[in-house]
Formats: sequence, structure tokens, C-alpha cells
Amino acid sequence: MPLHISIKVEKKCLSMQTSETYSYYDLPFCRPDNLEKKKESLGEVLNGDRLTFAPYKLEFLADKKDAKVVCKKRLTKEEVAQFRTAVTLDYYIQMYYDDLPIWAFIGKIDKEGSYDPNEFKYHIYTMFHFEIFYHKDRVIEINLRADPYVTANVTIDEEVDVEFLYTVVWKATNTPFEKRMDKYKMSSSLPHHLEIHWFSIMNSCVTIFIVMSCLGTIYMRVLRRDIYKLAQDEEFSDNQEETGWKSLHGDVFRYPKCNYLLSSALGCGTQLLAVVVAILSLGVLGVFQPYDRGVLHTGLIIIYAITSAIAGFSAVSFYHQLEGSNWLRTLLLTGGIFSCPLFLTFLFLNTVAIKYGSTAALPLGTIVVILLLWVLLALPSLLLGALSGKRIRSEFQAPCHTTKCPREVPPQRWYRSIIMQMALAGILPFAVIYIELYYIFASVWGHRIYTIYGILFVVFILLLITTALVSVAMTYFQLAAEDHEWWWRSFLCGGSTGLYLFGYSFYYYFLRSDMSGFMQTSFFFGYMACVSYGVFLMLGTVGFRSCLLFVRLLYGSIKCE
Repeated sequence: MPLHISIKVEKKCLSMQTSETYSYYDLPFCRPDNLEKKKESLGEVLNGDRLTFAPYKLEFLADKKDAKVVCKKRLTKEEVAQFRTAVTLDYYIQMYYDDLPIWAFIGKIDKEGSYDPNEFKYHIYTMFHFEIFYHKDRVIEINLRADPYVTANVTIDEEVDVEFLYTVVWKATNTPFEKRMDKYKMSSSLPHHLEIHWFSIMNSCVTIFIVMSCLGTIYMRVLRRDIYKLAQDEEFSDNQEETGWKSLHGDVFRYPKCNYLLSSALGCGTQLLAVVVAILSLGVLGVFQPYDRGVLHTGLIIIYAITSAIAGFSAVSFYHQLEGSNWLRTLLLTGGIFSCPLFLTFLFLNTVAIKYGSTAALPLGTIVVILLLWVLLALPSLLLGALSGKRIRSEFQAPCHTTKCPREVPPQRWYRSIIMQMALAGILPFAVIYIELYYIFASVWGHRIYTIYGILFVVFILLLITTALVSVAMTYFQLAAEDHEWWWRSFLCGGSTGLYLFGYSFYYYFLRSDMSGFMQTSFFFGYMACVSYGVFLMLGTVGFRSCLLFVRLLYGSIKCE
């Protein structure tokens, strides 16, 4: 039974392989009378795959050492110009044979030692050589090579006769079928790459050690002494005027402004944290394989919809702890605080992709499927979690009574402002993930295969620990300055790493990639804004929860009237 290859054409940026994808037959290749398209899964469609069966016939163990003709065609002036533009922009073909990816450039530019673009010659490859390795009855590996000596000149806008050819050679190998993807995994696990990853982890551990040393010094020299005096010396506690954080026990647990908004942000941040942990756990378990195209996208959508129950429960339960009454408003805000900006961004970018004719544009049917998943799975999960949180009416555990009149916050120095604290709080957590970000960006925005989920999981855990420690340190400094409005600030300081992430995207775009054009720019910054916002909500939740635990332990260890 003949096997076929599915193909797509992509615009490639040489340094980082960042691309925008188009259909193979958008270029004037030989088009069959009956164009047959491959049936795509939801994840493959989200991945931008619009695969069609190719004209190359690769029957199992059928060598074709003599060149076989795919088709003969006379290119018009307009078609010659299309091919020349594709060669100029480094377009290349991506093929899949038995789920094994292969790549080939469409053509080449012959500069002939000249630096004048007007003297360059443009050629498209017309001969491809397929080399396929097999073991028993299974395909193990496939290589594709374009013949640089068999080309068609498309330099001048004039009609050109083109004959597309290919050869096929089958070779036996002892590599078992289970190891056929090892060469694709090897790109992210080479010794020099692993050395960089482990250096990143060691850098993160040193950062955490520094933060823990600072917090340990604060506890041993300041907090422990104050807590001991307040707990043991009642006469000191009654007669000595309280200063610093000790004077805030009547205000530190005063509920924040816009408690419904804070509750919604915490609920959504908890959900995103659960999504990331679930995805990384599945990656460590080997669920996401390089040949399973679209599985990651499908898993991300399903897990996000299911974990909506966590968002509803976290938001509504915390809102009731803060003695809120309009829980329905909180629930609606929780469901839309992240998904609405993401959906609006998607609509804009999908419109851009449609205008450019890119395969990144989702068809209407796929959009309907996603909306149905949201309505039939995410919303019921969100409501179920909210009803559970409403039924479990746990009280807010405050070890100190709150006074009726709020204490006035004394004037703060400029370096204690919220902007400066956010700037300082985000540096160390961002330093933890800085090295790993390069590989993540290269995988998401390029075609590098990322398979070392174990190292990524370790770095993520270190990120959470660093965020928690830094947020606690910033909250202590704020309380020591007699500023009791720590609720929102702890969330903003914890989430400030998301702002650094968005700033890094500018550095990556302009200095580490060759992306250009309105479509690539809008897609990159549009989706990076959404990702950075999601990281902001997730790490903000980690920072707030850590600070809430710290404040409870701190004021629970002293005698408060």
C-alpha cells in the first residue's frame, strides 16, 4: 500500500527558525486534479498544520534510484516571481512521513562573490533525494536532500519550463522502532546543552541560598529577639511603645480594597498554577513525544477547562473569608479575568492570519469546538467549584483583632514605593529562569524540540520558591516601615516577574531572532503579552499566599490585644 508525505510551506528566519506557515499549494507547485487533505486533530489544527498529501510516492521497500518525474510545468512570469520571493525569504518545505518530520529548502541564492543584490541569481530545487531507513517492517528514519545541481533559474520574470524529480533509496538499520525518535530528542539533550541547563539550575540554587540567608539573618537577629521579648516580658509589652511591624497588629489583617478583584485574581492564578504543574508532570512522564503533533495543545485546552473548578473554588471561598456578599460577580470576573483578554487577542491575531492567508488562522469549525469546550466543560467546572467554595464557609484565620479605625500609613521613602518594590522583587525570580527562557522561546517560536521536561520542572519549582521568599522579604520590609497595606502589594511584587518576562520578549525579538513583518510581530508580542499576564497572575498568587502565611505566623507568635 503506498504511503504519502504531508507537506507544509513555512517562511523561515535563519537564526531561530521562527516562521509563519502557509499551505504547500499556495506556491505554484504542480497541483493534482484531486487535492487530498490530511484529517487533522484539534491539536494539529491549533499547531498550524494544514497538511496535504504530496505527489511523492514512497512505497515500502520500493527503491527508485532512477529519477522519477513528479510533473512537468511551464511557470508563468507571475509564478516565477512567486518562487523568487519564496527563495529570498528562505521559505522551506516541512514534510511528514510516518510522523517523522523532514525539511528542505525551496531554493538557493547564488551570489557568485558579489554583494550587489541586483547581480544575485535565484534558483529553485527541482530534484529531491529521499533516504529511508527501516527495521523489519517499520520505518525508523528518513532523510531528505535537495540536489544543488538540478535547479530552475527564476531570476528573471520570464516563462520557465520546470521538471520536478525525486529518487527513493531504502536502507536497513538495526535501530529498533522504540528509539527512532532519539535523534530528534538529542538536539535538546546534547552534553553542552545539558551543561548549560545544569548551570541554570545551580545559578537558581545560589539565588535561593542568598535569599534564604538574608531571611535567616532577619529572623535570627531581629524577629526572634522581638518575638521573644513580646512573648515573655509582659511588663515590656504593656509599657514599651510599639514601633515597626509590632505596631500594626490592629491593622495588618484589615481586608483590602476591591476584595472581589483580588479573590478573582487569586482564583485564576491558582488555576494557572495547576495547569502548569499538570503539563510539566505529564511531560516528565513522557506523555508529550516529538512525533505526537498537537498533543500538547490539546492537553493544554482540556486541562485548562477542567481546572476551572479550582479557579471557582479558590476565588469564591477566599471571597467569603473576606466577608464578601456578591459572590456571583466574583465568579464571573474569575472566569473572564484571563480568558477574555486571551480570546480578544486571539480574534485580532486570527484576523491578521486570515488576511495573510497563513495556516495559523483557525477555521470556523475549530473555533466553534473551542467555544463548545468552554461552554460545556469549563463553565460547568467553574460553577461547580464556586458552589463548593460557597458551601464551605471557612473563616479567615486572623490571630489579631482588627481595630475599627485604620492606622494612617506614614510617608514612605521613594525606594519603598510600589513601583520600586515590584522592580526589585522581580529581578531574582527572573534570574532563576533567564537561561532556560532561551530554550523555551526557541521551542515555542521556532522548531527546536524541547524534551527535557525534568529540568524544566526543577527550574519551575525553584522559581516558585524564589518568588515566595522574595515576596515574604518585601512584605517584611513594608511592615517594618509601618505600612499595613500589604495585601495587594504582595500580589503585585510576586507577579512582577511576568513584567520582566514581557521585557525579555523585546530583547529576544530584536536581538536573538530574525522575525520581521506585521504578522510575525503581532503574533509574537500578542501571545507573549498573554503569557506574561498569565505568569503575572500565577506568581502573584504564589507571592500573596506565601505572604499571608508569613503574616499569620508572625503575628500569631506574639500576644495581641
